[in-house]
Amino acid sequence: MTVIDVRKDPKDLTLTFVAEFDAPVERVWEVWADPRRLERWWGPPTWPATFVEHQFVVGGRSRYYMTGPEGEKAGGWWVITAIDAPHRLEFDDGFAGDDGEPNTAMPTTHAVVTLEATGSGTRMTTVSTFTSLEDLEKLTAMGMEEGMREAMGQIDAVLAG
Repeated sequence: MTVIDVRKDPKDLTLTFVAEFDAPVERVWEVWADPRRLERWWGPPTWPATFVEHQFVVGGRSRYYMTGPEGEKAGGWWVITAIDAPHRLEFDDGFAGDDGEPNTAMPTTHAVVTLEATGSGTRMTTVSTFTSLEDLEKLTAMGMEEGMREAMGQIDAVLAG
């Protein structure tokens, strides 16, 4: 896997990751669809994810938490808003409290993931859109960009397995 581009666009309130994989589109899609595969890469290596719910349908909910090196937990949630298998996925993404429910004090984003075939595999483009510049800056300051870079580096092992 190679991250070929990362763009932070304060004007459009987006953070975009483009990565390429030596695997067909359908195999990369399965990483999103299967919660056991998804949790093997969604969190950065030092914060692995555990998905406790993953309804991979439009309107479906996903609930997960990441466990830090000291055992601390950070919860998250998704609501799937669009699916065009195996090429496009959209979901709202946010932080969750200890009860797994959305933490409304934290920012939410809308993610659009597109998968397209290349001559040697798949290009995955993930665009996260923020509701404000303040939210974009807050989440990038919290390490969103670095965390995504680290997480993307784990997909190859999942695709091989």
